[in-house]
Amino acid sequence: MVYFEKVTKIYSPTSTALEDVNFSIEPQEFISLVGQSGSGKTTLLKLLLAEEKPTSGKVFFESQDVHSLSKSELPHLRRRIGCVFQEFRLLPSKTAYENIAFAMEAAGKTDEDINENVSQVLEVVGLSDKSWHFPHELSGGEKQRVAIARAIVNQPDLIIADEPTGNLDPLNTREVIEILKKINEIGTTVLMATHNKDVVNSLGKRVVTIEKGKIIRDDKGGRYVI
Repeated sequence: MVYFEKVTKIYSPTSTALEDVNFSIEPQEFISLVGQSGSGKTTLLKLLLAEEKPTSGKVFFESQDVHSLSKSELPHLRRRIGCVFQEFRLLPSKTAYENIAFAMEAAGKTDEDINENVSQVLEVVGLSDKSWHFPHELSGGEKQRVAIARAIVNQPDLIIADEPTGNLDPLNTREVIEILKKINEIGTTVLMATHNKDVVNSLGKRVVTIEKGKIIRDDKGGRYVI
């Protein structure tokens, strides 16, 4: 599904973010991407989203080199990849429902599809009763669940979760991880960058470890080892 082929990203003569990375993601995998701050995790995610270009090497989504896409083709790629971030990135002036609907509007979906699908994903994340609450009326965990609903409402093939539990307490962390597991179980691939050792160890899924821009460990059913 995704393949990094000999990818290197150099920002300056003294700053190499990734070096000769070879890394693949199969459909329906759940992968934890771990490493200390500055190890290269976020750069890897940005390259996959074509937000940055590699200095050398290629990044493929299915058979398409994502960095050969034109500006007009990039939105189609990005609609196939849902993103969840540590800081939620919700629109403060829109309700939970409206934040999710906005993602469908941007993708050109009909009002009928929006009404049906937004309600469905709010149910998946357990927030049907909070549909018309604004972000400031929601807890951190609820905001992240809205963000997850927004990420999955267009039925992407892949979810990228960049430190999705970084701002959450243990209870909300468990709830968010359970939702990501549920999404994965129904067929969506999940790539999660995280510092949370307990989360990684509880999953029992594939763990890819980056250190100083290099993949140093890739374990199926692995644990957090730094």
